[in-house]
Amino acid sequence: MAEHASSFKPTLGLFDGTMIVAGSMIGSGIFIVSADITRNVGSAGWLIGVWLITGFMTLTAALSYGELSGMFPKAGGQYVYLKEAYNPLMGFLYGWSFFAVIQTATIAAVGVAFSKFLAYLVPELGNNYFLFDAGIIKVYSGQLVAIAIICLLTYINSKGVKEGKLIQTVFTSAKLFALFGLIAFGFLLVKESYWAENWKTGFTAVQDMGRKDATGQLQPLNWIGISGSALMGAIAASMVGSIFSSDAWNNVTFIAGEMKNPKRNIGLSLFLGTLIVTLIYVAANLMYLNVLPLNELAFPADDRVAVAAANKIFPSFGTILIAVLIMVSTFGCNNGLIMAGARVYYTMAKDGLFFKQVGELNKNAVPNVALWIQCIAASVWSLSGKYGDLLDMISFVVVLFYMLTIIGIFILRKKRPDAERPYKAFGYPVLPFLYILMGAAFCILLIIYKPEFTWPGLIIVLMGVPLYYLALSTQKKA
Repeated sequence: MAEHASSFKPTLGLFDGTMIVAGSMIGSGIFIVSADITRNVGSAGWLIGVWLITGFMTLTAALSYGELSGMFPKAGGQYVYLKEAYNPLMGFLYGWSFFAVIQTATIAAVGVAFSKFLAYLVPELGNNYFLFDAGIIKVYSGQLVAIAIICLLTYINSKGVKEGKLIQTVFTSAKLFALFGLIAFGFLLVKESYWAENWKTGFTAVQDMGRKDATGQLQPLNWIGISGSALMGAIAASMVGSIFSSDAWNNVTFIAGEMKNPKRNIGLSLFLGTLIVTLIYVAANLMYLNVLPLNELAFPADDRVAVAAANKIFPSFGTILIAVLIMVSTFGCNNGLIMAGARVYYTMAKDGLFFKQVGELNKNAVPNVALWIQCIAASVWSLSGKYGDLLDMISFVVVLFYMLTIIGIFILRKKRPDAERPYKAFGYPVLPFLYILMGAAFCILLIIYKPEFTWPGLIIVLMGVPLYYLALSTQKKA
């Protein structure tokens, strides 16, 4: 058998693509971020409103990407779309940001979330269990668990796309089934409903002025009414969490080289996967509003809303149930992220913009070197302890590139009017333009209200400019 395969093997169908979309989107966010959203907007109406706005933006973007995936049905996805619509530099800036923070820091955060909830079952494997001081960093057992999970999934995916597909299908199906069950039981089994009481708040936005107590736990102080620009800022701040929870839907576009009939199946899997997850996210928050009073929804221990809700539904074993569910969810989520991410670096290497070896496939027809380089970067983020700060700015960078990609649809309609388009962006030009407006408003509001999360993100993106020209000069010398 040859040491290296010459091309990807198309082995993934529509169901597999849908599982990659849904599985990569659902990590740990839906179990946690609703607490912060509630503290920011302080009403049942705006809590659901934030998730609906995010869902609308995600679905609109996914439907718009259907056109691009049909035009360029090859590995690399968004990197390829940006390169084709603008120029190679724009594609590289995305690819660099993707490697530097978007994908690798997300993989690290999802791995650490796994270890955080594993600690409910085995405290010695959690993020608070100190092991040793390595000088530059302090090492906790939870960080090593995260690295072990990342390495395990990287190894499985290096054995071939079928192995990664099996993990994705099993774990995504399990978490979808469990989430649907949790939502249903939240309405059917809970002894005391807070539905009517919570909905009295309607869309009257009030913001928490809470503070941390001596143990570092957030406590309510008082709520103040907000409107106008303060409300807009609160919604933008809230959407950092909901957008992070809804991100990674585009990962299926990175593996187009391994999809059967990619011109049809990538666009369809984008739509079906994002629709399923949007419905689950809205339904889960409706369940939270039924099970928990608003104050408890805003201030659960360590922001673990799902744990607080599950303990109301299943008082004897709610915590353990959610811990196991989040472990299943994050394991499957990281598999999708690891599988898809490596294909971007592979395509960049093929363009001479990454190390040459990254652009090679192993005998199992997967980009083995790309997988392990991604594994190393994600492991470093896991040890750094800084991935949490990075993730706060990922939402800004991600939406920025989504906007640029959707603007690319307008550019390509002008540049290549006769190109084959098996799908056309749904609602074009109105819905794509609306997404661009909403994305721009989100980014501008974050620059105003949360500059500490936006400027570092822009700096990381712009660091790619000298790296691009360095890669070009290296390419010319080779």
